[in-house]
Amino acid sequence: MQPILFALISYLGWGTGDIFGTIATRKIGAYSTTFWYLIFQIFLFSFLALFFLADLQNLTLPVLVLNLALGIIGTLGLIAFYEGLRIANASLVGTIAASFAALTVVLSIIFLGETVTWPQAVSIIAIFAGIIISSLNFKELRNRNSLTNRGVLLAIATMVMWGVYWTFIKIPVREIGWFWPGFISLSSFPIILIFLKLRNLKLSMPNTKEAFLPLLANAVLLGVGSFSFNFALGKGLTAIVAPIAGSYPTLFVVLVFMVFKDPITRQQITGIVVTLLGIVLLSFFSV
Repeated sequence: MQPILFALISYLGWGTGDIFGTIATRKIGAYSTTFWYLIFQIFLFSFLALFFLADLQNLTLPVLVLNLALGIIGTLGLIAFYEGLRIANASLVGTIAASFAALTVVLSIIFLGETVTWPQAVSIIAIFAGIIISSLNFKELRNRNSLTNRGVLLAIATMVMWGVYWTFIKIPVREIGWFWPGFISLSSFPIILIFLKLRNLKLSMPNTKEAFLPLLANAVLLGVGSFSFNFALGKGLTAIVAPIAGSYPTLFVVLVFMVFKDPITRQQITGIVVTLLGIVLLSFFSV
């Protein structure tokens, strides 16, 4: 039951954190938001490091190298995601990127030797179907250009990189516990500075345009979501944890409606209900 509980915490943290991330992005831009929330997380969660120093005795060079490499892959996924949102259909990019959880299930079965039962598999399929229904605007897909532009390729790249990150981060979690893999991954923040330099973009300061508080909330919530995900991985199967936590776009849809007054359609409501039903069934069949 613990893996499911902490996967739900990730679901809540990621879905709610993205709202504050959206607010910050509208004030200082996507890349500055990504950079500062990583920096904020380093400061916010560094105090916890003192309580987990004993776990470092299990840290080996191969595990450290793997963890650092995964951190870079995860951050590159963020860059690809925001760039895709900038140049392409947002709902399509978001839906493809959120499919990282489906890829994580497949990769964990192939490479980590995990198995799921048929009832669990049906529940997982229901969750992913609900995400697609609630997130994707099918009318916009009639425009063939929306399916062939560079933004879609970036969304696919995001899905692959996030899928790889959240699959193989379980290896460091097994060796050094749930805290250090996430904390070590935060050290990849210089990648964003390099990207900004290459694109001749300016890094906005977090205290401008009332962005500080949304950034702080974003850092706390996304950080809690990520650490909870790692904790859940340490207690259960990636193939069970990832679909529950990865269904956070459905919560985001509801919160966008409540905070930004964006209209919510019957299709989205149907997708949310299907996703929640899938989560309930997966939880029931996993106990």
